[in-house]
Amino acid sequence: MNPSKPLFLASSSPRRAQLLADMGFEFQALPADVCSIDETPQENESAWILVERLAHSKAALALSTANLPDGSVVLAGDTVVIHQGRIFGKPVDEREAAAMLSALSGQTHAVVTAIAVADRQRCESVIVQTDVTMMSLSEELIAAYLSTGEPQGKAGAYALQGMAAQFVERICGSWGAVVGLPQFETAQLLAAFGIRPFWQKINEI
Repeated sequence: MNPSKPLFLASSSPRRAQLLADMGFEFQALPADVCSIDETPQENESAWILVERLAHSKAALALSTANLPDGSVVLAGDTVVIHQGRIFGKPVDEREAAAMLSALSGQTHAVVTAIAVADRQRCESVIVQTDVTMMSLSEELIAAYLSTGEPQGKAGAYALQGMAAQFVERICGSWGAVVGLPQFETAQLLAAFGIRPFWQKINEI
């Protein structure tokens, strides 16, 4: 039996960590400062190029600064919302969060997530787009939702896995990608690096 490669999650997102754990992968989450980068889009940069660039950059930063053991594999990701050509990342304050939710109200938008998996020899990535249709949100409902604090730190100012689930009429694509970790694609990438969930190794000798 080949020894397991150590897996590290270069993300401060508790949602990604929970999904990865729920899939059965054994990993260590790195401190937020190890994977903290400037997430400002470059001029004329598309959402797809942006999330892939950020995911690659986070993985590369972790590999270069975290003093990881030999053979380590790093998983990183990034998620944005795009609507009518506008990229919505994480709101900087409550006012921006309210503006994002108003723009998404009663509309279908795209959630674009990139996952990158890297070791010291290579970096592979995948981009997943999911279309989300949101119900119409009144100003009062938006204000009430903002008061919960849930929109903070969420791309598009909402959390599908939280209270905002009741705002979503329809999802076309990957639920996990909207939350931040597309499970199928993530498992395929990790398998390409020789990493499998613990339950697939139980009967190995």
